[in-house]
Amino acid sequence: MSKQKLNSEEVVQLAISALEDVKGTDILKIDVREKTSIADYMLICTGSSNRQLNALAENVREKVKAAGLQPLSEEGKGDSDWVLLDLGDVVVHVMTAAARQFYDLERLWQGAEQSRAASAAHHTPGNE
Repeated sequence: MSKQKLNSEEVVQLAISALEDVKGTDILKIDVREKTSIADYMLICTGSSNRQLNALAENVREKVKAAGLQPLSEEGKGDSDWVLLDLGDVVVHVMTAAARQFYDLERLWQGAEQSRAASAAHHTPGNE
């Protein structure tokens, strides 16, 4: 089976699935195609600890590699409260709740279309 290049929507779905596998919460997809040329989508996911952040990022990395996509870069491994995975057209931000609230990327990209992953609605009471 030959591997063809994934489009950005397929990368988003693969990454969301990988984040859900490791119990990432409040997964938000932001469509930034009309706002910037650096990526098509940004994904933001909350993890409960630095250990979970690393597990979330590792699972995304493994899933996209298995699909034939090599991540371009990764920032914030180890004891960081924010891990960023650059998958080319998709940038994945995995953050602790405190870091997510502090940096407030949702507000920064508020002009872009944002949608929560189906599972996220069940994990974020009062945030609909």
